[in-house]
Amino acid sequence: MNEQPKDPRPDNPQPKNTQPKNPLHGVTLAAMLEYLVAQLGWEKMAQSVDILCFTNEPSITSSLKFLRKVPWARGKVEELYLRTKARDRR
Repeated sequence: MNEQPKDPRPDNPQPKNTQPKNPLHGVTLAAMLEYLVAQLGWEKMAQSVDILCFTNEPSITSSLKFLRKVPWARGKVEELYLRTKARDRR
């Protein structure tokens, strides 16, 4: 009998949640922007986070390009997203 050794890996491994307490885990920057635009609009976003891509011909595409390159601005948008989500939960 020529039996194959059993594969020690399970057939359907479940990924471990490596960041269970991180409220931003699994949320893309694009999803954050789309949510904020729907909830607040570009004008209120620009009042909260003073960056040119929110005031001068704003678009999701231009904002994504800028926010991916500028960590401090991305951090402010993430904070705005978390504040807005918390407000909406009330």
